[in-house]
Amino acid sequence: MDTVDLEKDHSRMMPLTDSPSLATFITSDKDKSPSIYKRFERLSARNILHLQSESMELEAQQDEYDTQVASLGLEAKKSLRDWTVLKEQASQSTALGVRGLSLAREIREKLKDHKDVLIQESYLLAMPNPSRRSYDALFRVFHHTERGEQKDWYPVLGGQSKHILDDRKDLVALSQPTESDRLTAFFRHRLSFLFELRKASPSQDVVYISEKRIHLVVGAINTLLAAALLFGAIYNLYYVTDPNIKLGLIAGYTTAFALCLALFTNAKRSEIFGACAAYAAVLVVFVSGVLRSN
Repeated sequence: MDTVDLEKDHSRMMPLTDSPSLATFITSDKDKSPSIYKRFERLSARNILHLQSESMELEAQQDEYDTQVASLGLEAKKSLRDWTVLKEQASQSTALGVRGLSLAREIREKLKDHKDVLIQESYLLAMPNPSRRSYDALFRVFHHTERGEQKDWYPVLGGQSKHILDDRKDLVALSQPTESDRLTAFFRHRLSFLFELRKASPSQDVVYISEKRIHLVVGAINTLLAAALLFGAIYNLYYVTDPNIKLGLIAGYTTAFALCLALFTNAKRSEIFGACAAYAAVLVVFVSGVLRSN
């Protein structure tokens, strides 16, 4: 996370007292980790159920209309085959024509609303809940918990809005850390004090950490490990003459390489298998070349 001119920032941000100050705090972090909002899962589910019920009613009306038109003979059934006939009947203000066209347009609008809501809800459900760290920080700032006991807390927003952060499972984080491997998580959660930024904060319990610096450190460690496992293995194998020991070293280095991939990166299992196969192949080719030269 980069910051603006830190030397110009005050040691503390103005305390949060209303919606404008809360919005300022949420947008103050360039990583947007405080961008946490209520998902309204129960209301969303109820809204979908209502739209579903309305669509079912319209479907029943459409079936009833089709049955009624079909019973009136071939001339009336033309409107079920030709859209222009239906529009013409509606323009002539016939009861069936007006009803059929109105029903078709109502169904079109309702299905559009229904499908739009389903797509939006599907996208929303795929978004993760906020991390415990980000949630706790926002919760403390929102309720001014540094003031002492819970009875002394006062939320930034009033009315029912004071409960927006009560249930973490009903919240959605709009921004997530770009890296989720174990090494990055270790630095972020255990050694975050090494990456703190001198930036204004509305609470003494809330600090900003530089995600950019964490990524640089993790990248440097990954690069050094990759180089050490490759060139260290080659250097070791070059000075070992016993073939059995060479095979054991290849197995050991390949296992260490796989463990590093699993622990220090977010590589998938298939990617780990592929990388290990390539790593072992390099070592085997090197050993074969050395044996032939000897």
